[in-house]
Amino acid sequence: MIKEKQEEEKDLIEIRIVKEIVPRRFHKYLKMFEKKKLERMLTMKTWNHTIDLRKWFVPKKRKIYPLSKIEREKV
Repeated sequence: MIKEKQEEEKDLIEIRIVKEIVPRRFHKYLKMFEKKKLERMLTMKTWNHTIDLRKWFVPKKRKIYPLSKIEREKV
């Protein structure tokens, strides 16, 4: 019980800090990033589907998009 209360207080402190950092216009989206919501599993939806690949398909390792010299140095 004490541990739960400490966790709750810790969460409240984190929320205050985040609200100070995040611009006010984005506060309505903060609930989506709460720790409890992020830890739960997503529910299956009717539009979920698999992508069936052909048996002979072999993925090729390639760059997603080219980076400039400055961008490559940062990475």
